[in-house]
Amino acid sequence: QVQLVESGGGLVQAGGSLRLSCTCSGPAFSAYDMGWHRQAPGKEREFVAAITRSGGRTYADSVKGRFTISRDNSKNTVSLQMNSLKPEDTAIYYCNQHPYPTFPWGQGTQVTVSS
Repeated sequence: QVQLVESGGGLVQAGGSLRLSCTCSGPAFSAYDMGWHRQAPGKEREFVAAITRSGGRTYADSVKGRFTISRDNSKNTVSLQMNSLKPEDTAIYYCNQHPYPTFPWGQGTQVTVSS
């Protein structure tokens, strides 16, 4: 069974940067389109960014120009470079298959941006 483990979150001041990573256990990682989602307190989980098997990228409007998604198929990882962070980016960040998150959700990684 596929397991997802997210890491790299933390506390950062507004304007700062963080780099999140997600490691996916199991075979055939390179065959999946992957995405990042986030869930802020009291809100529903929302889409942040996705990357296809061939490297095509899509972003939510709220993060476009600030976040960059990438993948390393040799390490079964998908990363999210987050720059110019804002307090409204505060959330737990999760990765999963895209567009349908069919893998069991991992524990996520907490990102907190202070103003």
